[in-house]
Amino acid sequence: MCARPKRGLKPEEKELWHLVTERIAPLHRPRQIAEQPGAEFGTDPRAEPEPPQIPNANPPRLKPFHITGPARAGHATWDLAPTPAEQLAKAPLRMDRKAFTRMNRGKLAPEARIDLHGMTLAAAHPALIGFVLRSQAVGRRLILVITGKGRPGPDDGPIPQRPGVLKHQVPHWLASAPLSPVVLQVTEAHRRHGGSGAYYVYLRRRE
Repeated sequence: MCARPKRGLKPEEKELWHLVTERIAPLHRPRQIAEQPGAEFGTDPRAEPEPPQIPNANPPRLKPFHITGPARAGHATWDLAPTPAEQLAKAPLRMDRKAFTRMNRGKLAPEARIDLHGMTLAAAHPALIGFVLRSQAVGRRLILVITGKGRPGPDDGPIPQRPGVLKHQVPHWLASAPLSPVVLQVTEAHRRHGGSGAYYVYLRRRE
């Protein structure tokens, strides 16, 4: 079976094609191709594509550097929230300075103590309120509130959690009503009285 000869364009078809191509903007810069049958319909499909134009083919060279010594050992810390002891240390001094110094050195013995260690927040809050108010009512000045240091919990979230819920909550309770008018000063206890697991609470005199 012999192949059918290709039919050329009629004059009216060429004129129509010419009108269409005049109204179309080329997407790419036209390339010169060899004259061949069918070239008026577009570029030669057998022609190799042009390589893409890469801007700034010669980037600037980096400046040379030299190693002057070993890196310093150390690690970065990201502890943004202050500890309860740091917050209490920034509080203004409201009690006698001499008594405050003796208290921080553990030379003042607490007159009474309450152990909140192991309690839930719901049980510890009313127990603390009752203990502080009763202590102030009977004329006590220095009392000890034991909270415990707390155990580190599982690290199962993107935000690290501090151990010791009571350790962080008790200072807020002491600075809030109804205890704020009764409490004069709060500091972390000396190590002989519990250290970071307890607080000295210095009360105002009963009027």
